[in-house]
Amino acid sequence: MLTRRKVVLQAVACAVALGGLSGAAQAQETVKIGLIVPMTGGQASTGKQIDNAVKLYMQQHGNTVAGKKIEVILKDDAAVPDNTKRLAQELIVNDKVNVIAGFGVTPAAFAAAPLATQGKVVQIVMAAGTSIITERSPYITRTSFTLGQSSVIIGDWAVKNGIKKVATLTSDYAPGHDALKFFKDRFTAGGGTIVEEVKVPLANPDFAPFLQRTKDAKPDAMFVFVPAGQGGNFMKQYTERGLDKSGIRVIGPGDVMDDDLLNNMGDSAIGAVTAHIYSAAHPSQLNKDFVAAYKKAYGTRPGFMAVGGYDGIHLVYEALKKTGGKADGDTLIAAMKGMKWESPRGPISIDPETRDIVQNVYIREVKKVDGELYNVEFETFEAVKDPGKTAK
Repeated sequence: MLTRRKVVLQAVACAVALGGLSGAAQAQETVKIGLIVPMTGGQASTGKQIDNAVKLYMQQHGNTVAGKKIEVILKDDAAVPDNTKRLAQELIVNDKVNVIAGFGVTPAAFAAAPLATQGKVVQIVMAAGTSIITERSPYITRTSFTLGQSSVIIGDWAVKNGIKKVATLTSDYAPGHDALKFFKDRFTAGGGTIVEEVKVPLANPDFAPFLQRTKDAKPDAMFVFVPAGQGGNFMKQYTERGLDKSGIRVIGPGDVMDDDLLNNMGDSAIGAVTAHIYSAAHPSQLNKDFVAAYKKAYGTRPGFMAVGGYDGIHLVYEALKKTGGKADGDTLIAAMKGMKWESPRGPISIDPETRDIVQNVYIREVKKVDGELYNVEFETFEAVKDPGKTAK
């Protein structure tokens, strides 16, 4: 009984601490952002891209906005939700941050959502792509993407381009389930057939046995969703199993062909067609400048996770300008709703109703350009909303 009472009292104390933060945070002369991303483990490339992009933006725009100094506190959660929850709580209660941001995978974003609500702290999702994330707290907004945005469009493209039979390989967690559902619904509605459907573990996946099953099914194409960071390993095993010579095309949302890893995949990636929200080869001048600055700073090209981070910190800066430096959660999230700007990926906005991102989706093909592999865009779908919400 005593133990149970102690636990209840601790929970109440934590809720009180979280709930009392918004006033204290507003009084600060420094606006603090807790950046929670995987800097180690299988999703490390995601965290490094986001961290790099945030640093680059602040180098370009300074660390003061609306009279407030911006301080970023970086925390590595290794994409483990228990870590995310602990770090978010420490950042909100001890560091008194005004914003928590990052979230390399969906379970991490879910873990932090109740704390954002209790603490009345804005949560900016810069990476995770499951549709329902923004519904988990009224303080969540997103500058990454949803899997539905790309998966619906590649499903339609496959039907229109004579692909009749598809095998699917998706990671067995919420974004993979979203990718599969939205692709499958559109592809089969258009007359296509799913001949093989496999789900692979998120942690330390061995694709080889699943690839053999796909090869045996003899589909026209293989729809693949694996999170950013795993595409290189997937393509290595795809080549080792001889699928690159089997005539089975790789299609899917763009995560599998992340710019961050694409150059190391080898020529077997050439011809892969994906639908996605960003390519380092996007032809706008703004993107050319962004890629050049990122390459100069870090010696590598940015991928779509970098753009999620770059736009996430931009959203904080612009919201603070709008609020005159007021940084309490209610004021900040209200300022972010409906905001529009030109990103390196193209025009984007925050849907005022859902707080989710609205953006162009591009169909791209991997090609060799000046000796390097790039996702070359050849078709644009403008101002795409998350179909998981528009369907409701």
